[in-house]
Amino acid sequence: MGTARTPRDRWVEEGLLVLADGGPDAVRVEALAKRLGVTKGGFYGYFADRGALLEAMLDTWERESTDEVIARVEREGGDPKTKARLAGALTFSGDRLLPIDLAIRDWARRDEAVADRLRRVDNRRMELLRETMSTFCSDPEEIEARSLLAFCAAIGAHFLAADHGGRSRSRVLARAADLLLNPDGPGPGDASDQYGSPEGTG
Repeated sequence: MGTARTPRDRWVEEGLLVLADGGPDAVRVEALAKRLGVTKGGFYGYFADRGALLEAMLDTWERESTDEVIARVEREGGDPKTKARLAGALTFSGDRLLPIDLAIRDWARRDEAVADRLRRVDNRRMELLRETMSTFCSDPEEIEARSLLAFCAAIGAHFLAADHGGRSRSRVLARAADLLLNPDGPGPGDASDQYGSPEGTG
């Protein structure tokens, strides 16, 4: 009986893990084969070359970051603000999508095709935020501004090194989300830690 081939999805998944850890230059067929404990010959049964693998990795990231996140948000239900918080938490917290997302943002600075892909993903995320803001705000300018601020907070929090006067980063982010997702601003006790809060930061 012949040895079973390493499934295609495992090459893609391993590639995404390496991308998150070392960037696109670290995604090499020989290195992936070694990590998987196989020879690189099986790779070419699924992919024409390294470029095809990188494209498959981007396809997987885009699907998981948009279609699968949106599907889960719709499945779990709730009001628009609850949905926006869940989408943010699924995308910008945890150890799965966030490291890949940040690596792709860095990659997009040097690769126009990746930048186009990132723009498409971010546009879908912004559309979800606009839908949320429009449930309590009718001014298109304010809707866009609130959406932008919410998106910038979710991403920028992972690059900011500032302290918060004894407050945790997750608490400050939750308060910022409450301010942005409520028309009149929340009371002091309304903040929650659901909106993309990087645990243990700040």
